[in-house]
Amino acid sequence: MRNAAFTFDHIHIMSQTPHESANWYVEMLGAEIVADTMAYGAPQIFLELGGKTLIIRGHREGETPVPARPIQPFARFSSHNAWGTDHFGFLYHGDLRAFHDELRAKGVQFPVELKPGNDGHLLCYVSAPDGVSIELVEAYL
Repeated sequence: MRNAAFTFDHIHIMSQTPHESANWYVEMLGAEIVADTMAYGAPQIFLELGGKTLIIRGHREGETPVPARPIQPFARFSSHNAWGTDHFGFLYHGDLRAFHDELRAKGVQFPVELKPGNDGHLLCYVSAPDGVSIELVEAYL
């Protein structure tokens, strides 16, 4: 059953260095910073990427965040091997191989290298700041 009452709003990322992290999304993926605010005593930066909102915020008083687990290779897939969000993904409407090479030249790390996915589309995983993994999937052109 489809529930039309829901639309996707945002992804919220906690960061030790929110401004540096936000700038990474701008420089590496072409995100746009649309607001730079404070909430509960911590920086809170709103970015737009692919028509979606990413919110990156800093440490708030009383929190004791723990580092994210790194992504691990398994026999046929990769995973953070922890409950909760494993990664989020974007369709890339262009030449993913060329974009992959461009990101690598900028020093971006790929815990999952460029490869064909289950449906034959190219995909890779990008290591973003704060232990975040982003899957990039080449859209049909």
